[in-house]
Amino acid sequence: MSQINGSVGTHPDVDSGSWPQLRRLWRVLRIVMHLLWGFILAFLLGAFWSPQQPRVLAAKQRWCQRFLRILGAELTVTGTPQSGSVFLVSNHVSWLDIPVIASQRHLYFLSKAEVGEWPLIGQLARAVGTLFIKRGSGESVSKAKEIASRLQQGHTVLVFPEGTTTDGTRLRRFFPQLFDAPLLSKTPIQPLAIRYLDSMGSPDQGMAFVGDDEFHHHLWAMLLRREIRIRLHFCEPLKAAGDRKGLCEQARERIAQQLTS
Repeated sequence: MSQINGSVGTHPDVDSGSWPQLRRLWRVLRIVMHLLWGFILAFLLGAFWSPQQPRVLAAKQRWCQRFLRILGAELTVTGTPQSGSVFLVSNHVSWLDIPVIASQRHLYFLSKAEVGEWPLIGQLARAVGTLFIKRGSGESVSKAKEIASRLQQGHTVLVFPEGTTTDGTRLRRFFPQLFDAPLLSKTPIQPLAIRYLDSMGSPDQGMAFVGDDEFHHHLWAMLLRREIRIRLHFCEPLKAAGDRKGLCEQARERIAQQLTS
């Protein structure tokens, strides 16, 4: 069971009594309606046939912003997003990272293949142009070329170079293979640092989606929280120069500085 489930009863952001349960059920209803609206909107905008339309990207950003409000997320953003086409790289803590970052700018993202199989969410992710990669499959070279193609078309793509999630207190090693994409397309790289914080400003490890966590268990426990505190920082961009290993190490260093500050 999810780590958040194990601590939800004593978490300071979880109130006691019947009201939190009623609030959670109300949020579930709103999420279901929001997902259904997402499908309707995707159909009306032609996203299932042409996901790279500017109007689809704008609708996706607005949809993510509304989703965060339903969850009770309190998002603080610092730093300056790079304009134009950008190769975004971020640390990875939760499935929630994607809608948090997508709420801030038009982008596509690279996700693990399993997300494409999630009910409703998987189909919606495909409709908005998500790229999928199967971990350990050796697809990194072909995916880097596919990402480079998106970047050359003027789009922004988000990847998580750790390849998996952490509890938010540390960084894993970054895999450099996908950094071929900005080198091939001559696109700047912008590192992002995302943190989930408790009421004292410390990493909220209960928000981590790790190990054998299941999406529906994690979401069910999350919906009991009064609010979710999130900090997102846009680090200084890097030029697409040198080799992929060097760029990978520089990006990781900039994110690590933000996580320890």
